[in-house]
Amino acid sequence: MTDTLRRATVLATLALAALPALAQQKPIRLIVPYAAGGPIDVTARVLAERVKDQLGTVIIDNKPGAGGNIGADMVAKAAPDGLTIGIAATATHAVNPWLYRKMPYDAARDFAPVTQMLRVPNVLVMNADTAQRLQINSLADLIAYAKANPGKLNYASGGNGSAGHLAGEMFKAQAGIFALHIPYNGGNPAQLALLSGQVDFNFDNLATAAPNIRSGKLKAIAVTTLARSPALPDVPPVADTLKGFAIDTWWGLVAPASTPPDVLARLNQAFVAALQSPETRQRFGSLMAEPVANTPAEFGAFMKAELAKYEKVVKASGAQVD
Repeated sequence: MTDTLRRATVLATLALAALPALAQQKPIRLIVPYAAGGPIDVTARVLAERVKDQLGTVIIDNKPGAGGNIGADMVAKAAPDGLTIGIAATATHAVNPWLYRKMPYDAARDFAPVTQMLRVPNVLVMNADTAQRLQINSLADLIAYAKANPGKLNYASGGNGSAGHLAGEMFKAQAGIFALHIPYNGGNPAQLALLSGQVDFNFDNLATAAPNIRSGKLKAIAVTTLARSPALPDVPPVADTLKGFAIDTWWGLVAPASTPPDVLARLNQAFVAALQSPETRQRFGSLMAEPVANTPAEFGAFMKAELAKYEKVVKASGAQVD
């Protein structure tokens, strides 16, 4: 056998031996249970790009429908091998289990937490002209007006059971006031109703409300996080007036239940590093989102607490979806 042929034989043998290893490097599928283009989808794509050096290719697979339940169910029923992960959000893992009469998955048992990704404050906003006319400059002013003028205030939301609806009902209960809830078919129509003066106030996502707050069309009364938001440092939290009030939007990463701990640890390490990078913080900041990186145990405990909190909120609202 010539030296050239010997070398060719050795190279071919090495190449064949490498094939199984290469075959195992399959891309990870990250299921986003909402449509492409929204904030959850955008942040998932940012992280997918950041972790590719550690985890390889991460493919975003949008599976919207049924308030996020369709995509979440696909994660729950996937093989627990680390090749399918998904987004867990306020709706899919805290609200929907109490809102929907029938659920295709068990939010508490069918998932293994990886890490939270972020939270986005909600903000209580009023039409700026309405606030000026009613002389409302603070949350205390709004509560005082509602008590002095029972039945005169109303608020809009993106629909029964939406984040804005639940925040409004929680606010009314803790403040001891009444305001008529007017549900719209989505967040955008609800915001348009507020801008046109058809309704008095909304609890809106900060990312959505921010442009109109900056332009002066909307007046930010309070944020719904326990502490002030870096995005609106001059706006106090509702909790300054109503102790313990906290209701914000969050989402994070989960895998199917029974995913091995070493696989979860590897996923957690990669995504936490991505979340802590200055580039990610800057990108999320432009979306009015605050990165939250934690351990699987911490994210699991957080989701458990949120599930318990929203049981009371959803049942008090009376909202239910068949």
